[in-house]
Amino acid sequence: MFTIFHGYHLVEKIHMQNLSKRFKQSNYLRMLGCAILALIICWLPADTFGIEGLTVIEQRVIALFVFAATMWLCEALPAWGTSFLIIVIMLLTVSDAPLSFFSVGPVEGEYGRPVPYKSIMATLSDPTIMLFLGGFVLAIGMTKTRLDLYMAKIMLRPFGCKSHNVLLGFILVTAIFSAFVSNTATAAMMLTFLTPVLKSMGDDRKGQVALAMAICIGANVGGMATPIGTPPNIIALGYLNESLGISIQFGEWIVKMLPFVLGLLFISWITLRALYPFKQKEIHLTIEGELKKDAPTYTVIITFIVTVFLWCFGEVLHVGLNSYIVALIPVAVFISTGILGRRDLEEINWGVLWMVAGGFALGLALNYTRLSNHLVEAIPFGSWSFLVVTIVAVALCFFLSNFISNSATAALLVPILGVVAGAMQGATGNESIPARMLVAVAVAASAAMMLPISTPPNAIASSTGIIEQKDMIKVGAVVGVVGLVGGVAWLLLVF
Repeated sequence: MFTIFHGYHLVEKIHMQNLSKRFKQSNYLRMLGCAILALIICWLPADTFGIEGLTVIEQRVIALFVFAATMWLCEALPAWGTSFLIIVIMLLTVSDAPLSFFSVGPVEGEYGRPVPYKSIMATLSDPTIMLFLGGFVLAIGMTKTRLDLYMAKIMLRPFGCKSHNVLLGFILVTAIFSAFVSNTATAAMMLTFLTPVLKSMGDDRKGQVALAMAICIGANVGGMATPIGTPPNIIALGYLNESLGISIQFGEWIVKMLPFVLGLLFISWITLRALYPFKQKEIHLTIEGELKKDAPTYTVIITFIVTVFLWCFGEVLHVGLNSYIVALIPVAVFISTGILGRRDLEEINWGVLWMVAGGFALGLALNYTRLSNHLVEAIPFGSWSFLVVTIVAVALCFFLSNFISNSATAALLVPILGVVAGAMQGATGNESIPARMLVAVAVAASAAMMLPISTPPNAIASSTGIIEQKDMIKVGAVVGVVGLVGGVAWLLLVF
């Protein structure tokens, strides 16, 4: 999280509350239990799994998946910590330069195909992660020049003072920022603007809840609109591009997802108005912030416009740059102009990048060791119904994401579902199946917002003390179910 971001104290409060929970003795016991379970899977006879031709390395990869799943579910470590731990364990056990103890199998043919250690390490700087990094750097530049404050002020102005319009304004403006900036940072910034308003509303509790929930909904749903809006999007896009060879460009993602996001935001607005009607008819916002007319500000504005333009239209105009290379333009510009300094590098949310890298590493191991091929041969995916598998997958993702990190859920499910989707594509000849299924999982991860612990924006909004858990469950259930059903239906239509 960016310490220079307005409203950072709200995020810091949540982080400090969670810090004491992370290193209790019970966490070490959970970690030990996860490790023991993974070791048992490693030592089981190969024929236990019912997969013909299963090699030693492939069995270790299965154990790694179990270890990752149980670690993420029990939260023995922060999600990014588990991801980095997985990468290190992969290097030690299934790479082509492992510990000597793991380097030889009983029979060479049964040992399997080790993963190149350079490929495992490369997941930490995968092009898709560079895309996310570019988004973080743009956010830092906007914050340092206070351009974000000015933009929020300008974008909220057209909505006037009527309570229902102000509510819609907060939903839409939060969603716009969340599409390009960390949803955690966006929620913190917008809630900072909202805090004085909430205090001035007196006994209008329903109106206060509606406005606070608008921040959660805008931040969570808005992230669906672009590939860099939220980590599950990056994980799904990375697996499609790198493992399945299916290219979805930045602009293509926006064109296909934006109508759905706008529809879901509008439904959310109607839902909040119905469940939490305002007592007072008008709300007056006071946001401090004027545009600085200096070189750094104009540099950030021009860089932001050029970067987003190239992301959206670069492929159409055939300028020779893909979205991943374009993402590094703001990094280079901000460094060369002095906008991005050494200390600003500390503001980048490296934990999220490591979290995403762990998911890519699992996908790499699944494909390079050929475990995915053996799973396809062992399980008749081609006879399964695509719609049933997708519904089960999004329901599972939605359920898990309400209790653990949505990034961790996506990192776990996307590689597995990628194998299923690839097999279904091969069996049916329908090339749209992988994109539909994996993007649907990303949507389900972002739609999970029923509890304060579900997403950072939910935790930030909950820290105000205005929202009760029953409020979040009520709104989260409506928006979540509509998001799941509408998301699957929309993806069937556009992909």
